[in-house]
Amino acid sequence: MSPSSTALRSARSAALVLSLFVAGGCSQRTPAATCGTVVYQVSDPAEPANRAVFAFNRSVDDYLLAPVARGYSRLPGFARQGVHNFASNFGEPKVLVNDLLQGNGERAMTSLSRFIFNTTLGVAGLVDVSGKMGLSQHRSDFGQTFGVWGIAAGPIVELPLLGSHNLRDATGTLLGLALDPFGDNSDAVETLGNAAMAGGIVDARAEALPLTDLLRTWPDYYVAQRDYTAQRRANRVAEGKAGEPGTWQADCPQVNADE
Repeated sequence: MSPSSTALRSARSAALVLSLFVAGGCSQRTPAATCGTVVYQVSDPAEPANRAVFAFNRSVDDYLLAPVARGYSRLPGFARQGVHNFASNFGEPKVLVNDLLQGNGERAMTSLSRFIFNTTLGVAGLVDVSGKMGLSQHRSDFGQTFGVWGIAAGPIVELPLLGSHNLRDATGTLLGLALDPFGDNSDAVETLGNAAMAGGIVDARAEALPLTDLLRTWPDYYVAQRDYTAQRRANRVAEGKAGEPGTWQADCPQVNADE
């Protein structure tokens, strides 16, 4: 492997770590509507240690991610949308894998179709042509898959740079880091992957700014972000069990987040 390829892999790994810090904290898109009756449970026996890691993560965010994201948010809307579309398109293969693992063939076909159409007709994903065709984007990840399988959430784990997780989602996050659906491809593919990850980090953080600004007004920012993330993940698992984004809200059953 050439030095340039090694450098690209290192850069991509760093981008993955930072992007998952953003995603693990509170930045991924959630269904447009939220039932609000999904019950979540928080078990935080290692809270003192988690708070120490949270303080480190907050410093990284305060001095690096948030300032960059605020600058990015001033770009024209079409430019931000292009970055979002491009980054999201690179994530579709992992969404597809999890759709299949959850046994949801319909969502898997949607993910596959979105990736094919957006990569080809959408200029490597810069334009969300699939959305215009009625193929709406959804999210699936390994933590959600484990929840659909009935694996309990477990205690809260605050990971360096990766943010707040329960043990189930932390395991899913690490598995997501290790999995590369594109395999050992060319330098060009790795470069595009690095660009997608870097763009996704900034785009996701910029999207989360109003939320995190609100959570910071709470008396305890650590608890606010931890509990928000726990609720969001409970919603995500309920969505996965329902089989389609948003459908879990229809009858709004009381769902135990550890189920």
